[in-house]
Amino acid sequence: MMKRNHRKQAGSRLAELFQAYLLNHAHGLFSSLGRLTRTPFTSAMTILVLAIAISLASSFYIVVANIQQLTGNLESSNQMSLFLHDNITDAAGQKLAEQIQQNGSVMEVKFISKKQALEEFKANSGFSDALNALERNPLPSVIQVVPKNALESNEDIEKLMSDFKQFPQVDFVQVDMQWVARLQTIMLIASRGVMLVSLLLGFAVTFITGNTIRLELQNRQDEVFISKLVGATHAFIQRPFLYTGFWLGFISGFLGWLIMTIMLLILETPVEKLSTLYNSSFDLLFLSFSEFILLLMISSVLAVLGSWAVLHYQLRQLKPQ
Repeated sequence: MMKRNHRKQAGSRLAELFQAYLLNHAHGLFSSLGRLTRTPFTSAMTILVLAIAISLASSFYIVVANIQQLTGNLESSNQMSLFLHDNITDAAGQKLAEQIQQNGSVMEVKFISKKQALEEFKANSGFSDALNALERNPLPSVIQVVPKNALESNEDIEKLMSDFKQFPQVDFVQVDMQWVARLQTIMLIASRGVMLVSLLLGFAVTFITGNTIRLELQNRQDEVFISKLVGATHAFIQRPFLYTGFWLGFISGFLGWLIMTIMLLILETPVEKLSTLYNSSFDLLFLSFSEFILLLMISSVLAVLGSWAVLHYQLRQLKPQ
């Protein structure tokens, strides 16, 4: 019976300690937010600078995402054209197209007969009268193939071309590999450029937050000295400053997302109008909910890391007189 009471008391004590721990952290979290509101101008200027840096990084990211969406829409431009021998009938050509469709590396296949090719050429070339004077159709049947992941690997495209050339019905295969290579290189440069700029802006967020916390620590030196004299640990002293860094990063991340979203909304109508002028349907991509949450997490973590690095160094230098 005594053992059971002892365990009950120990469990109750542990629950009280955990509750006190949570209350202590909650107090630090909201008191640090209150401190930011006591210096509205300084806090607003710091948050605005951080938000601009975050909005620039996220804007570069979303621009590349929209370009990748555009290249995805243009992927049909990378199609391979398989020109068949003149003696291949439409039925044989259609059967070959169905066979090619079974290839796992192929996304779409379209068979164009000689007659269809001639009609399309007449409609687009403006030489319909001259073509009508021809005794026979000089155009071959064509199978248009859109490969999967056409913008990702030149080796895969070349291997696919080599496989298609093995078909006895195929005269030759045509694809603009140079255009594909250029587009791949442009996307690679854009992606790496965004990564480098984002890293630089991430360091900027870390350093700006760290400097803000350093100034805050200097303004509260007397409070820190008293805390050290009564035996407070560095972890206890750091806690409100780390929460201040968290709020700076969190609010800046949200404001940065808001700035970027407003810019995209301003650009959305002109972009859609330009898209319609080219007989296309292109919709601007915005950050998804998961990307928005990730942005808030990254900005908050960077700010907390900058705060912790400054506090870890500065608290060791501050010693009560």
